[in-house]
Amino acid sequence: MEIIKTQIGIIGAGPAGLLLGQMLYNRGIDSVILESRDRNYVRARLRAGVQENETMNIFIEEGVGEKLRQERVIHRGMYLHSNNERHYINCEELTGGKIVGAYGQRNITCDMIDIREAHGLPLYFEAKAEKIDHIKQKQLEIGFTHQGQQKRVQCDFVAGCDGFHGISRNHIPKKTVKIFEKNYPYAWFGILAEAPPASHENIYAHSEFGFALQSMRGTNRSRLYLQVPEDEDIHRWSDREFFDEFERRIGAGYVVNRGDIIDKSLAHMRGFVCETMRYGNMFLAGDAAHIVPPTGAKGMNLAVADVKVLGEGLKLHYDKNDDYLLDHYTEICLQRVWKVERFSWWFTTTTHTFPNQSAFDYKMQAATLRYIIDSEVGSHSVAENYVGLPFENKFLDYIIG
Repeated sequence: MEIIKTQIGIIGAGPAGLLLGQMLYNRGIDSVILESRDRNYVRARLRAGVQENETMNIFIEEGVGEKLRQERVIHRGMYLHSNNERHYINCEELTGGKIVGAYGQRNITCDMIDIREAHGLPLYFEAKAEKIDHIKQKQLEIGFTHQGQQKRVQCDFVAGCDGFHGISRNHIPKKTVKIFEKNYPYAWFGILAEAPPASHENIYAHSEFGFALQSMRGTNRSRLYLQVPEDEDIHRWSDREFFDEFERRIGAGYVVNRGDIIDKSLAHMRGFVCETMRYGNMFLAGDAAHIVPPTGAKGMNLAVADVKVLGEGLKLHYDKNDDYLLDHYTEICLQRVWKVERFSWWFTTTTHTFPNQSAFDYKMQAATLRYIIDSEVGSHSVAENYVGLPFENKFLDYIIG
């Protein structure tokens, strides 16, 4: 059996795993990345593309963000549509210059794969991790299958960046973990259209007919979403029916640019948090530890924040034999996770209509949005969360000090 020795074994080649691998490379720490899917699948899968101010900075600082810096679409704010009216929240002004950028998760994933492969760093596709052994010991082992052969990675630490359905989280004994879940009673019907976005920034629309969102994947592709029942058959919708319903919900005289629809998908809405994010010498990051509903586009941004803490913690471990950040990893990350869960939950429940929702409930949603629009304090709260919350003081004070 082939034995591969390294310092950090990373399971999952999504943004979290790839960014962690790059951070470790920059800090002189060896890593091996295992990805169960094939290379083409990983490079082709579509995901959200709104990146917070600090997320973009981290990608750029770690040397994988040059294309991001050149090709991103800058968003200085966001539009809220409510009661058939259009309102703008200028996040840049409200947050002292912070912005967000539209650059697809697929794009940054491909960029990081290309850079890792150019460096000749270990990245195994179609490598199905099956078991993690000796988690509480100094040398862990990941058993995996690759090209029909059983292989093992021996390492000091494992980073479980393998998503909600990965194996990492299941290696934590149930008696040592708490799971929190919330399922929302609707889904998002999303389409990708070969058409320039009719608005240069995202639009979040609340209407009596349901929620709608205009996003984008660059300057020539529109990403549009409609709230639908969670069991909706999206294939019964014609392209014209989708665009007509989108315009009805978005309101405020908005006319969507229509083009060929090249992708349709149904995304279910859920919140999920795993407490703890560490067991022994295994750490969870990204969707393996937490999921937020897509309202607000926080999933990848949360994963990047996890990796920032973990990468700095591993650097301190190897450089100074200092395990403070690793020992406080769960605490530091979960403070941010729960704040982002709160914002995503609030933004979702305020902008979506619920089954059997009363007229009073709808009026309360509209009044909440009116307060946000009319109040600088309310607008600032939304803007601060939208561009990304600062890292926790316990983390910042320690790495700066």
